[in-house]
Amino acid sequence: MATATPITHIVVVGGGSAGWLTAGRIAAQHQCATRKDIKVTLVESPNVPIIGVGEGTWPTMRSTLIALGISETTFIKECDATFKQGAKFAKWTTGEESDFYYHPLMLPQGFSQTNLGPYWQMVASELNESFSHAVCFQEAICEAGCAPKSIRHAEFAGTANYAYHLDAGKFTAFLTKHCTEKLGVHHVLADVNRVESNDNGDIKALHTEQGITVEGDLFVDCTGFKSMLLGEHYKVPFIPCDDVLFIDRALAVHVPYDTPQSPIASHTISTAQDAGWVWDIGLQSRRGVGHVYSSRHQSKDEAYARLDAYVRQTSSLNGIEGINVKDITIQSGHRQRFWQNNCVAVGLAAGFLEPLEASALVLVELSASMIAEQLPANRAVMDIMAKRFNDTFSYRWQRIIDFLKLHYMLSKREDSAFWRDNRDSHTIPDSLKELLALWQYHPPSDKDFTSNNEVFPAASYQYVLYGMGFTSDLATHQQWVNADFAKQQLQQNRKARTMAVEKLPKHRELINKIHQFGLQAV
Repeated sequence: MATATPITHIVVVGGGSAGWLTAGRIAAQHQCATRKDIKVTLVESPNVPIIGVGEGTWPTMRSTLIALGISETTFIKECDATFKQGAKFAKWTTGEESDFYYHPLMLPQGFSQTNLGPYWQMVASELNESFSHAVCFQEAICEAGCAPKSIRHAEFAGTANYAYHLDAGKFTAFLTKHCTEKLGVHHVLADVNRVESNDNGDIKALHTEQGITVEGDLFVDCTGFKSMLLGEHYKVPFIPCDDVLFIDRALAVHVPYDTPQSPIASHTISTAQDAGWVWDIGLQSRRGVGHVYSSRHQSKDEAYARLDAYVRQTSSLNGIEGINVKDITIQSGHRQRFWQNNCVAVGLAAGFLEPLEASALVLVELSASMIAEQLPANRAVMDIMAKRFNDTFSYRWQRIIDFLKLHYMLSKREDSAFWRDNRDSHTIPDSLKELLALWQYHPPSDKDFTSNNEVFPAASYQYVLYGMGFTSDLATHQQWVNADFAKQQLQQNRKARTMAVEKLPKHRELINKIHQFGLQAV
């Protein structure tokens, strides 16, 4: 039977972004709380390199940095960070050169008051504007190369909603320094080689090759794909989803800018290929470019050739010959449970899905936040917390799988088996089929989702659906569309669009000014 033993020592196993964000959130939360007895230790192998390609974030990262007490100016300077305002999906629908749509990080104009989806669909032919362009000014900012804010904005504030692109290696080093020096996280460099258990099955201590023993009350597994504690020790099964999401390989390179002052895209660019897609992320000093693909539909040599061609087309480089190419195996799926006994997995140890909508870091943030804010007071209530955590994240993982699949199964591309196979009904989850059946007759609405644990709002589904040419039968909905109000909202967006493009600085210009002057501290 579980006892009322207080939870005072949290041990995070593994570094990287997942380990340090989790350790930092817990330490920061309880530094400011009444429980001053909380101690956080991070045990990290000095011999295991981090994956280091997760360079895209969500707007939630702003709240995370604030919670950790990190200056936005310092973060941008030290992590090669830039601003991210969404994603541009090129060649996903038809594969033609003119084929693209945006998933911006802002809600459609007046979203809390009305759903512009039906009205836009009714007047789309006369507007001759994409959905995202008509209802949100962020697409125009991105296309113009503008930043989401100016140097006059305070840290974490802006004209438009935004996230970041960052150098994963530099971010981990930055977090390591901040967490150890400012938040009191105890850092142990050692290789764990044995897990010692209590009679009840809980982890009692970790033993290392260096002879260091680390005891704890709660252990957080951030050991990457190895999943040393949850997977290897507790044998919690891994549930693959490669029958739904086919991407299982990635080739990644760092591409230098043509000049030190080359423009920086303020959005992720995702360009579809015949068996996957290429990501393109602009940092301050370089671009992170990679090709994710399905090895069932394409060989590594073919994927290399696609990546080489993309780099030739988008830079002055003569391909990727001579550049270090990182070869990454992707295991799409997640653990059956995420919290077992006194061990909870965060990051790759919990699972991984392809980087289409940059869900990896946001799942780390959400996990770290829930652990920090709802840290069980004692062992007696830990199992209750574990059940809540497992229920919450099982739901979130499935919703993300559905949303990623939506991008593929809506494609009209016929040029390869990859795209045709993605439309096969047997590869589409029943939960997604149900939503699509609803949306045949009404536009996506937040009322379609009954949980408060949604990762993507209805607006995100609208941007993808309408961006890829999905239409609803609005015969029963035209009667309740407030055409006058909807028209007014579209006019307001046009004004905001014009003003934002005129007033906001270019992205590179703002980054330069931040280095020179810094942003106003909150």
